[in-house]
Amino acid sequence: MSTLFDLSFYVTVPFWALMIFAPTWRRTRPIIASPWIVAPSLVIWAIVAIPVLGTLWSLVTSPSLAAMTSAAAEPAVLTALWAQILAWDLFLGRWIYLDSRDRAIHPLLMGPLLVGTILLSPIAFPIYLVLRTVVSRVPNPPAPQADPAIV
Repeated sequence: MSTLFDLSFYVTVPFWALMIFAPTWRRTRPIIASPWIVAPSLVIWAIVAIPVLGTLWSLVTSPSLAAMTSAAAEPAVLTALWAQILAWDLFLGRWIYLDSRDRAIHPLLMGPLLVGTILLSPIAFPIYLVLRTVVSRVPNPPAPQADPAIV
């Protein structure tokens, strides 16, 4: 189970590396644009979750702190939850990356924010929403006009 737990992280690393370290590379956007980049994490989730589906089902249909605490002591349940969190974080990071590229937010600003999304997406996501609001309010400098005397 430990191997699958670790693997669920390692299958996301190449996509995060592209978004953080090669955001403007011509192949990054087409790769990241596919929602299927989360599939490796979800395959690991399925491998681990299917044998404990009953436990997971009861956790989501009748959630309680006591049940979650008890289930988290089971390595398969915890590994499934971890793979799900990583898939969600990657999907959210994908959206942030694509949105920031569309808005031409500088990659040096986005790199740390994407790292924050890996670590604490519930904090990084609202920070990005504020950032994109602030950046969209900054007026773009006017394009230089041709001097009519020269033309």
